[in-house]
Amino acid sequence: MLFTNHFSEFLYAVPFAGILLSIALGPLVVPNFWHHHYFKIALGWLWGTLILLGSRFAVGDVTQSVVHVMLHEYIPFITLIGSLFVITSGIHITFTGKATPLANTTLLLCGGILASFIGTTGAAMLLIRPLIRLNTYRQNVTHIVVFFIFVVANIGGILTPLGDPPLFLGYLKGVEFFWTSQHLLAPWLIVFLPLLVVFYALDHRFFAKDPKIKIPESKIKEPKIKVTGMINFIPLLGVVLTVWGTGAWSHSPELGVGDLTLSQVLRDILLVTFGLISWVITPLKIRHSNDFSWEPLLEISRIFVAIFITIIPVVAMLHAGVEGPFQKLLLQANPNGIPNNDFYFWATGLLSAFLDNAPTYLVFFHMAGGDPIALMTPLKNTLIAISCGAVFMGALSYIGNAPNFMVRSIAEKSGVKMPSFFGYIVWSTVVLVPLFALLDYLYFVE
Repeated sequence: MLFTNHFSEFLYAVPFAGILLSIALGPLVVPNFWHHHYFKIALGWLWGTLILLGSRFAVGDVTQSVVHVMLHEYIPFITLIGSLFVITSGIHITFTGKATPLANTTLLLCGGILASFIGTTGAAMLLIRPLIRLNTYRQNVTHIVVFFIFVVANIGGILTPLGDPPLFLGYLKGVEFFWTSQHLLAPWLIVFLPLLVVFYALDHRFFAKDPKIKIPESKIKEPKIKVTGMINFIPLLGVVLTVWGTGAWSHSPELGVGDLTLSQVLRDILLVTFGLISWVITPLKIRHSNDFSWEPLLEISRIFVAIFITIIPVVAMLHAGVEGPFQKLLLQANPNGIPNNDFYFWATGLLSAFLDNAPTYLVFFHMAGGDPIALMTPLKNTLIAISCGAVFMGALSYIGNAPNFMVRSIAEKSGVKMPSFFGYIVWSTVVLVPLFALLDYLYFVE
């Protein structure tokens, strides 16, 4: 698709902006309406894109673009998210004993590491209820859940493509599996470790102020950690090995259908298979104890089909370069043809805070040229900036990353008084922005 530098062509980006704004504002402004009609809204923006493209380009070209996106991006994305969602819902964890600052910090540390291997959504859903149950006897719990969103639902998921949807999309675009762990470990430590120190100090202060409530002896005598459904770690390991192994199969033969290779098809089949195995081998009572529901997965699958279709013309316009409609933005991001990594970090991050971080990552990935080989080698700092911005700053608001709202909802249903939308932003601004500024100074400011 060819887009030239003409103002009217921004019309083709309207559906993409519309679906992102709908996701951001719908649950806040009209929550009941959004809950009942979000799929219809998403389909409206999707069909808007198809109608606009069909009015200008050949139907065959539009169809080819849609099929390519569905086969190479949407289906792999949903199969990974779905398999992790099903498998982690079959693991139930219970923590008992005193909810000391050290215990809570240790749990956040483990959750932050685990998030990179089972996804931020999987780790958040696995640990949020045990964390709340552990702190039942604490009076001040709000800050614990807020930091849980920071660490487990966002920042912890940056070390592998399994950790957060933006990184998996980058992996689908050609970023090597171990590139993230090699190049994002240091930025992760710069933010992650100080964040745990801040949490420990804050939790220690609140812990000292809490009234001394005697915990029943029966609770103290029980094992510190009780895990049921451990057999699910086998299909979970299968998912990790599948994503890595099929991605490393660089010379996989093509099948002649939609440019798919044997490794890509095998990957998706195996991911679905491991999810089915988990479903069959796990007693339903374990999933019931985790309050399992298909609705979160259905919502993600319905919304993201619209996101992946509406982003097609946006990506095409970005690939048009300085001859396309995004000329001014591209010149600002790449002055004199050299990427401004400081711009990429904050622009990707701040948009990820209020829009979905996965499509935001894609936009800036393509704005930086979209060539994974170049972005992994001479432009590696640019890809680091985009990756850190998308994953880290998803923690700045409740709508920055899918698990954020899910954690908030679970906490409120459990009796935890959570900050309002803007109250949470105050928390994240005070705690996280100084750490992001430090990372920016050390890595991206030239």
